[in-house]
Amino acid sequence: MSQDLLRIIDSICRDKNIDRDSFVADLENAMASAIRKAHDETADAQVQLDPLSGKITATVNGQPVDLQRELGRIAAQTAKQVIIQKTRERERTSIFEEFTERRGTIVTGTVVREERGSFIVNLGRTEGFLPRSEQIPGETHQVGERIRVLILDVRDQPNQIKIILSRSHPEFIVRLFELEVPEVAERIIELKALAREAGYRTKVAVSSIDSKVDAVGACVGVRGSRIKNIVEELGGEKIDIVRWNESSQILIQNSLKPAEVQEIALCFELGKATVVVAEDQLSLAIGKRGQNVRLAARLTGWDVDILTPAEYNKHLESLERVVKSVEGATDMIVDQLVAMGVVSVGDLDEVGPEPLVNELQLEPALAERIVEAAGEEAIKQEEEKEAAEKARAARIAAGLPPEEEAVATAEPAGTAAEETPGESGSAAGRDATPTAETGAQGSGEGPADGSAFVPEATETSAEDKFSDDASKQFRPSIDFVTRTHTSTELGDSPEVMAVTHESPPAEPAQDESPDEQFEELVDDLTPGASEREEPLDAEISPKRGGGQRDWPEGRGESAAEEDVSPLGG
Repeated sequence: MSQDLLRIIDSICRDKNIDRDSFVADLENAMASAIRKAHDETADAQVQLDPLSGKITATVNGQPVDLQRELGRIAAQTAKQVIIQKTRERERTSIFEEFTERRGTIVTGTVVREERGSFIVNLGRTEGFLPRSEQIPGETHQVGERIRVLILDVRDQPNQIKIILSRSHPEFIVRLFELEVPEVAERIIELKALAREAGYRTKVAVSSIDSKVDAVGACVGVRGSRIKNIVEELGGEKIDIVRWNESSQILIQNSLKPAEVQEIALCFELGKATVVVAEDQLSLAIGKRGQNVRLAARLTGWDVDILTPAEYNKHLESLERVVKSVEGATDMIVDQLVAMGVVSVGDLDEVGPEPLVNELQLEPALAERIVEAAGEEAIKQEEEKEAAEKARAARIAAGLPPEEEAVATAEPAGTAAEETPGESGSAAGRDATPTAETGAQGSGEGPADGSAFVPEATETSAEDKFSDDASKQFRPSIDFVTRTHTSTELGDSPEVMAVTHESPPAEPAQDESPDEQFEELVDDLTPGASEREEPLDAEISPKRGGGQRDWPEGRGESAAEEDVSPLGG
């Protein structure tokens, strides 16, 4: 019996990961408590268990007692309850300590059940909780499915130890890279920064401490074998691997790939980067619903503003006009402001006079006048922009085309009907939704024909035409600060119908049926409609300026949830 007791104790301690000495001490205290209940609560009861032989000796006030004779059924039941309670407490403490040490690591579990959109996952000794907010959007799990999850947090609640799991946290990507890329696990390749919109796209900046190891190539693998495993684990989420560079300008250029950047102006006072891209590269730089530029901003730590050359020159002309209107200002001041990264009157108003005095060595009074003039012009431009938006909204509400599209209605029907969206002018071509091929390149979508997606690294070999002052390097921290630099306010614009009628439709013949009369009337009102196989998509023009931007929405796109949490230490 004594040896059987020892085997039972060893089995319980092994299965529940409990310290054996602690369990034996709890067992002795439970039996001593039962003896006191059988005799006197004030009695000095002592119980000892020999760890080698398993023999139990008990004393009451120094006198030995026979446990089998002294302990009745009630006392034995009391000892049993105490032992069970102490065992559960020990097991609870053990689970909390174990999973606290494993916080931030990936574990594999089995889906047990679903509770109102959340999943309970069996982790072996205990169960974890995968809330809806920590799931990848659009991803579903079945009961009995084995999944990889990140241990995000461990909470000691009164009733249970609650283990919070996640598949949408950015650190989940880091741990997957450590599993799939040995160089990352060995710290030869370092993940310098990461920005993620779970379920849609992720940008990762990598660098290598070994000049013989190519960071981007090692992460991609032979024919994309390594990155493909990560993409499959994430349910097809696109991953852009960006080559890290200490120069902020080159890093921003790399992060905006595949778009080609013409010029980058950095304003250290505002933490803002003004990026100039060609008209045909604008949709690639912005990305689907602003996704590309949004992730680039989080990856680099800069507030990125995308402009076309025409818009950039317009801002510079406005800045030059306002500065020169101030008495005592010269062209050199304008050049110095542009060199500081101040490219618009809004930037100048936001910067304030202090940098102008400290860095440009201007007189305080002159700096105040320049900033004041810039503020007045910025307010004027904002009012004009709001008035234009209200007028546009009023025309749309009245069923009229916007002013920029109204010109098309004045053209002959034959000429306008032959034009297609994106070919009637440079602005329309720029603002139109990209084609399937262009959209796939800009947003990371797969081929339009539905073929399998082969992940590719967004890698760059940028020239050193951009350089930073070493003392002003703006390096993003691994704890990313989410910057709100874009807004998505997309309105539906009515389709432009280039139709003119010089005279009202003729009266229908008396001998025609009402259905035939109605068909002729529709044909007169909508010439060329029967020749279309499908309606044209409405064109949506992006608005720019002031760092707050509306981005064009591609065809058939779904809203991306922006749930990017900063990387945990």
